[in-house]
Amino acid sequence: MNTMFTNIKDRLTIVIPSKNESRTLYDCVYNISRQRGIAGTRVIIADISDNVTSLEFLKKITIDFRYCLNIEVIKGGYPAYGRYAGGRMVETDYVLFLDADILLHDTNIIFDTLAKTKQLTTVTLSTDYGYNWIYDIFTFVQRVMKYFGSSFAIGGFQLFNTEVYRNAGEYVPEQVFAEDYYISNKVWAPLFTIHKTNGAYTSARRFKNKGLFYMISLMIKCWFNRNNKEFYLKSHNYWN
Repeated sequence: MNTMFTNIKDRLTIVIPSKNESRTLYDCVYNISRQRGIAGTRVIIADISDNVTSLEFLKKITIDFRYCLNIEVIKGGYPAYGRYAGGRMVETDYVLFLDADILLHDTNIIFDTLAKTKQLTTVTLSTDYGYNWIYDIFTFVQRVMKYFGSSFAIGGFQLFNTEVYRNAGEYVPEQVFAEDYYISNKVWAPLFTIHKTNGAYTSARRFKNKGLFYMISLMIKCWFNRNNKEFYLKSHNYWN
């Protein structure tokens, strides 16, 4: 066992951007609370919810998990802004940017990724029945991009060495699209790790709403615009 990471709270801060996620955010934090060695870890929720149910769940989170997690709620915005704002508050050696719809069913996943990460680590994702093949393709594309020297850690799970994250320029708060690719591409590909697991679940809602062709075409556009900062300041209909 790598004793270096037995006290996760001393090594890691988790940042979660959120808007109107209601029960999904609660389930996300619940799964964090079950992680090995997680007790006392700081979790910063950058929230901009505006419906009653989501605000009630946010309050419930701060009450129900106060004994096992150090939860702080700050004002968020689009994911890039929320991650940027939360990232500015990080004082630990590592920061995990986690989306509110990522459920970490594998209780060792944070411990394991901390133990193996070099500069940046992401994970493979599982999703709803009938859609896992799409994420298999997505993972394959990530590995191909890595082979050709481009790091793409999905924003759903980005475990950064904090110094590396800041040297990469941090999240650009004005970006409203594919900001996860823009920042992760700043990391040298040989030091980017894709952790294979079946224990990280997310809903297939993005693929259901947009379709596979739309998502893959956007990945290709991101590749060709990987150094074009202006490209990521437009939504490209992603939020419609």
